Amino acid sequence: MIIDSKNYDNRTYIMGILNATPDSFSDGGKFNSIDAALYRAEQIVNEGGDIIDIGGESTRPGHTQISDSEEIERTAPIIEAVSGCFELPVSIDTYKPAVAEAALKAGAVMVNDIWGFKYDKKIADITAKYGAACCLMHNRDNTDYGDLITDVLNELGQSVEIALAAGVDKNKICIDPGVGFGKTYEQNLEIINKLDRLSVLGYPVLLGTSRKSVIGLALDLPVEERLEGTLATSVVGVMKGCRFLRVHDVLANKRAVMMTEKILERE
Repeated sequence: MIIDSKNYDNRTYIMGILNATPDSFSDGGKFNSIDAALYRAEQIVNEGGDIIDIGGESTRPGHTQISDSEEIERTAPIIEAVSGCFELPVSIDTYKPAVAEAALKAGAVMVNDIWGFKYDKKIADITAKYGAACCLMHNRDNTDYGDLITDVLNELGQSVEIALAAGVDKNKICIDPGVGFGKTYEQNLEIINKLDRLSVLGYPVLLGTSRKSVIGLALDLPVEERLEGTLATSVVGVMKGCRFLRVHDVLANKRAVMMTEKILERE
């Protein structure tokens, strides 16, 4: 399985986004039926994606939380269909234990938690129970940092400790600095610039910047015009040692990653 550090190739992997939501900030409502989701999954596969990340609740700023049952209804059937039709590993984008368990039963092999197992620690137990991988994202409900990088490292370390204490395999943990979550525009730029400092924790890093507001603010562009900005952050991510990129535009990012890797091979 890709999501196990013992099996990594020396490259950056692409996580393709499949939003089974009516209100996602970028592509809400496009893929929230089985047929549409399978079309999107096939697109991710054909464009060279390595992982399919399926989410059922928008986590954009100001989003409205939905019930566990509604999130399960949105995601579990799609996960079952996608994992039954394609060989790529499937990740569930959720911070809720019941949703994670339903997803893992349906065929997901990874839990991508925007709260880094801190919203409800039972999700760590569920992840361990199914032998699943996890992505632990940094998040908080304020932007009052002492030193941004030091605080992010400490708080990600706390998430890792929760995972390990629950019995999650250390080789199946990756970390995400949480661009766009609990950070100002300037702090988002700083965390991208200093991604290489996250390596001190000893876990592979996932970068998720695709079409996010930091790009819109930097370039003064609407969400549908943020591809070039996203590609720039992806290139920086590769150069700073990121192992995973979570993106909407799989093919363009794949090509940017491959080109960057070719250049870096000449060091």
